Amino acid sequence: MINIKSEKELAFLQDLYVATDWGERFAELVDQHIKVPKKGKALYVGSGTGSHAMALQVQAGADLKLVCVDENEESLELARAKAIAMNQNPEFKHARFEDFGYEDDRFDLVLGNASMLAPARLPALVSELVRVARPGAFVAVWLPTASSFGEFFSLYWEALINLDLAEHASEAEVLLKESPTVSAVEAIAECEGLEKLTSWTNVEEFDFESGEQFLNSPLIADFLMRHWLESLPEPLQPQVAAEVARLIDTERHQADFFLTIKATLVTGRKAKLPLVG
Repeated sequence: MINIKSEKELAFLQDLYVATDWGERFAELVDQHIKVPKKGKALYVGSGTGSHAMALQVQAGADLKLVCVDENEESLELARAKAIAMNQNPEFKHARFEDFGYEDDRFDLVLGNASMLAPARLPALVSELVRVARPGAFVAVWLPTASSFGEFFSLYWEALINLDLAEHASEAEVLLKESPTVSAVEAIAECEGLEKLTSWTNVEEFDFESGEQFLNSPLIADFLMRHWLESLPEPLQPQVAAEVARLIDTERHQADFFLTIKATLVTGRKAKLPLVG
């Protein structure tokens, strides 16, 4: 079902449709609770096309050296163009989130955007975020936590049953449970060496006027749905997606369909002394 797009296409879609809604919800949460230092060296992982990272750079001023890391090279190209237009000079690096390619204890502030990251990759990301932070440095990560997307997973399970695909129904339950709880994220951060942990969660709603609008939304079709349906055999994906859309239209009774997430920010400071044992 999923129309696989190139990295360039995904970068433009992210810039036009995802960063301007989904991304801004998380950016507002970060801006409310994180004070960017005026000098030193900061790392922003998952910077995408750079809008939020560049806003933080402007806020901090020229004495803060900002490094932006992303897995999509085309997103970084768009971010570089923005930086030139805004007369900013951050460093951009293409790297996997499991290995940034920097030495230990390098950054005074480390920010990790895990809002589009598969939950299974979170521990490795947090480990890298903490590794490259200086002792005593502030580290933050943000992502959807448990109970996010419940409206979709309920319809997904129902669609599988309606289509006599009960053998795949357990996959909807797996998806429902895969987003970590806030306490689980904090436990990962503590295990990796963060202390003085604090977290905040905002409940965010994304509304869709119809099942068709839901399926055609770039946020859904090109980003979230790719993960949600990836365990299904490819020939079944369009059939299941169409049934989800039908259920949305059947059950909403002329009202909008709402997709709810729990946007969570977890912060802490890297321990100044190495962990023992």
